Amino acid sequence: MRIISGKLKGKRIAFPKNFHSRPTTDRAREALFSIIDSQYEFQGLHVLDLFFGTGSISVEFISRGAERVVSVDQNFHSIKFLNKFIEKENIENIKTIKSDYKSFIKLNSEKFDIIFADPPFEMAGVDEIPDLIFAADCLTNIGTLIVEHSDRIDFSSHPKFVDLRKYGGVNFSFFE
Repeated sequence: MRIISGKLKGKRIAFPKNFHSRPTTDRAREALFSIIDSQYEFQGLHVLDLFFGTGSISVEFISRGAERVVSVDQNFHSIKFLNKFIEKENIENIKTIKSDYKSFIKLNSEKFDIIFADPPFEMAGVDEIPDLIFAADCLTNIGTLIVEHSDRIDFSSHPKFVDLRKYGGVNFSFFE
């Protein structure tokens, strides 16, 4: 994985071969950040990255100027991996939290401009994520929730759904 743009452009995030995570492809990440760039000024953004896995989305936001990223994952290896990268690159505005997403959302009191959720495609309950986020009031008044998911899930009937973008087997649903 490589960082696509910003102050860390070109940096590689080299995760071990036995790393059990499905990273968002460079092509899909590039398209995603192009969409976000057309709607937001990255400077000053507060971002929540749920199920961060490799951390590439978190780092991409920081590279482009986000003020703060909270990265949540329940996998110890993901936390360890991202913390090592953060330390190596002297990144101070990513906070990693080891937690399952439901516990984090229930206990969280912070509001975010963007919440990006990339759960495992086979995880049960992916369709519940938007309801949990909106019930917990985690977004600012200009906030957007983005859920990465397989094509087996259709969020189009959700009342907060606004857009769907498809990139191969990767889908991004947007909610406001």
